[in-house]
Amino acid sequence: MSATSPWLPTAPCTPAGCLSGNNPVVGRPRRALRAAGVTACLLVGVLLAPLVRRTPSRFRTSAVRAWARVLLRAFGVRLRTRGHWTPGPALVVANHVSWLDVVLLAAVRPGRMLAKAEVARYPVLGPLARYGGTLFIERDRLRRLPGTVVEITAALRAGGTVVAFPEGSTWCGRRHGRFRHAVFQAAVDAGAVVQPVAIRYLRAGGEPAPVAAFVGEDSLADSLRRVLAARGLTAEVTALPPVAPEPATDRAALARRSADLVMTRMSVTDYAPGHDRTA
Repeated sequence: MSATSPWLPTAPCTPAGCLSGNNPVVGRPRRALRAAGVTACLLVGVLLAPLVRRTPSRFRTSAVRAWARVLLRAFGVRLRTRGHWTPGPALVVANHVSWLDVVLLAAVRPGRMLAKAEVARYPVLGPLARYGGTLFIERDRLRRLPGTVVEITAALRAGGTVVAFPEGSTWCGRRHGRFRHAVFQAAVDAGAVVQPVAIRYLRAGGEPAPVAAFVGEDSLADSLRRVLAARGLTAEVTALPPVAPEPATDRAALARRSADLVMTRMSVTDYAPGHDRTA
């Protein structure tokens, strides 16, 4: 597959290169308590998901948001939200650091997630994703990408919210990828607002906390252990000004504008806005 594929991961981040340094941790008893709380919360989610799925959308949204916030507390992660969320249907696009990003966005703006097909096969998380109406993309079968864009467009036209991570891969938070254009076609076709979102993980003192990153050949088990052990981890989610497609707007313009807003908020210095020519 070519390096310009719109969905194959291209991040150069690795655990050895990005996760080193002094990361404050809690004691083993607290880690065990957190692990028990997370396990209980996930099991409750799996058991109740089929029932919640049949409830009215307003109740379902509130239930998902409450469950995600409880899960974050179980992990020991503090949630900080900034900005204002646009009402109504929207394509929510965010930078991608960790599997934890999905929980963060569910805690503040639940919607149908766009995820790689492998997520459907994850234990516990896979069933939750399917019950939550996740749209799956097979990144190694890009002939199916137009069909996925059609699904996203239909969800937006029906008044729903779709959440996507256009970088196409997780990055460590110190470096970032460009926003791939393909998913933005759905916003153009549906005439839907794009809501850019910036995600940052911080230590107690406010400096970046790479411990939350899930990159390279890192395993999900190792990443889970790091997050469970982290002391003073805060997740900051900032809703940035919405970008509305205009008659002459194309997907590339939407992607560039959204990425520029996110990277400006992240204070990224090695990101060159407006230069991405991939699909």
